Amino acid sequence: MRYTLLEKYKDGMLLTARLLLVLLYLRFGMGKLFSFSATVDYMASADLPAPFLMTSIALAMEVGVALAIALGYYTRPLALLLLGYTLLAAVIGHPYWNMGGAARYDSMINFYKNVSIAGGLLLLIVAGPGRYSFDKR
Repeated sequence: MRYTLLEKYKDGMLLTARLLLVLLYLRFGMGKLFSFSATVDYMASADLPAPFLMTSIALAMEVGVALAIALGYYTRPLALLLLGYTLLAAVIGHPYWNMGGAARYDSMINFYKNVSIAGGLLLLIVAGPGRYSFDKR
């Protein structure tokens, strides 16, 4: 009963939540797109296998999948895919347990940021995209 007022804003809030969830992916994905070769070099320096392929996957996830979620297109399955990518990126990209000093703390923040974003994606999977989405058309 207390939350009935929020119910009429639910679809707008779900749209806002989708946009806020993917903002980080789009921002850094566009950076990867505009500095593709530097990103490939970074992936190689991080000893990731097939750095060109890894960069391409990162671009597809961070730009393509994030944009589709923002538009509400195949929201639930793509949010699940992005959730898996985000947790994998947390483990591979932010292994704070192998670090010391300030680098450990910075990496720990980013690791738990990814875990928190995965929680938001899980909520999106459960709640769905809302009325303002291509899924609802």
